[in-house]
Amino acid sequence: MKKLTSLLILSSLVMMTACDSRTYEEISVNTPITVPVKYMADVKPIVDNSCISCHSAGSFKPLATYDQVKNNIDGILDRIQRPNGAPGKMPQGGSLSAAQINIFIKWKADGLNEN
Repeated sequence: MKKLTSLLILSSLVMMTACDSRTYEEISVNTPITVPVKYMADVKPIVDNSCISCHSAGSFKPLATYDQVKNNIDGILDRIQRPNGAPGKMPQGGSLSAAQINIFIKWKADGLNEN
């Protein structure tokens, strides 16, 4: 009977953790980036894929150049870290992964290096 009770408790714990709906990116939020982050190699590809369609050179808040992204880093960090569904959440229609957000955070911490 004791083995059966232990088995039931163990299976219940497994089932509860198996129902976790977080993605791999959400689980690995605290994975540190150990190398320096640079604009051209790390940040620009994210901006080009996720931001530039709305924030091109002629737009309201352009993010087409290094200086534009660097000068708007605090606003970018604010917008990309807002919860889904919050007003002003960027990018529109989706969210960056935790790893991508961490790249922006580390880039700022590293001194906003261009190359």
